[in-house]
Amino acid sequence: MTTQQDPYSVLGVSRDASPEEVKSAFRKLAMEYHPDRNREDGAEARFKEVNAAYEVLSDPEKRARFDRFGHAGAGGQGFAGFESMGGFGDIFDAFFRGTAARRAGPQRGADLEARLKIDFEESIFGTEQEITFQRTENCADCRGTGQVAGAPRGTCETCQGAGEIRRVQQSLFGQYVNVATCPTCEGEGSVVTDACQTCRGRGRRRVKVTRNVKVPAGIEGGSQLRFVGEGDAGARGGPAGNLYIELQVAPHERFSRRDQDLVYELPLNIAQAALGATVNVPTLDGDEVELELKPGTQHGEVLTIKDRGVPHLRGSGRGNLLVRTHVVTPQKLSADQKELLTKLAESLGTPDVPEDGSIFERIRGAFS
Repeated sequence: MTTQQDPYSVLGVSRDASPEEVKSAFRKLAMEYHPDRNREDGAEARFKEVNAAYEVLSDPEKRARFDRFGHAGAGGQGFAGFESMGGFGDIFDAFFRGTAARRAGPQRGADLEARLKIDFEESIFGTEQEITFQRTENCADCRGTGQVAGAPRGTCETCQGAGEIRRVQQSLFGQYVNVATCPTCEGEGSVVTDACQTCRGRGRRRVKVTRNVKVPAGIEGGSQLRFVGEGDAGARGGPAGNLYIELQVAPHERFSRRDQDLVYELPLNIAQAALGATVNVPTLDGDEVELELKPGTQHGEVLTIKDRGVPHLRGSGRGNLLVRTHVVTPQKLSADQKELLTKLAESLGTPDVPEDGSIFERIRGAFS
């Protein structure tokens, strides 16, 4: 293979290949022909050509000159001059050895989750409750160092305080430096030499914490409350995580919720629905509201009592109390009641369905 070979052909990419496509092709070929991996004849020469081709096509200026002037624009000697730019090992190392490890810095603590069960009324009007949970805190006696109070930590002998381990390997194409976080000190560069008796040198303790939780009025079940800095303590001076409390709301036996409105099912007998009536409707506030029902009230009709619903979570005012009528058909009748209803049924006859279907439309659309 001559030194004048087209770098696009060497990498097997088109002339309009993107930088990502060029990089992907180089990575695949370099892994295939690297002398440490491939001992076949010609692999070393092929590896050199792949690196040389990538040195041209990975540099926007060199690639532009090659596209315009050919090998003369790239340097005049094919891919010559590549090794003066750093050598094959440098490019391969950039791809396959990764970046150097660094001394471990501050690390944010973990977030915690907890659940709080509240009553339906408490979700509507708000409440204040205590919650107890466990979290990790820095040891108060050693201030998180793990060392006896006042005593400095010792230098890690494994990494000599660097926080990282370097291993140099020599190959045909240069030196390869593997850098990894020190397993002894976990990147801190120092170790405990005189362990704190309270935390046994860990610097952290699992403790039980009780906090007062204010639940705002109008919040819905499934909502989360966030408490900044109430999670696990951070490592190496990092900030603490957060505590997230998920609210679980118990159902109510008489009321339900629809967004900012409360819904109440009002039971009516046949006579009340037919003749109309004045009824007292209970509210979640604890009092009652007088409501007038017109004669001929139908099952499933919805009447509105304003400003007796759910307080707005962000803002002023409240939703409404929606009263949905529920005409109850009696299942047990006395002889007199049967006689009266029989006469009533004979006098009324079989009702006709309104042509516009207004009754059923009201029932269907009440909560659609």
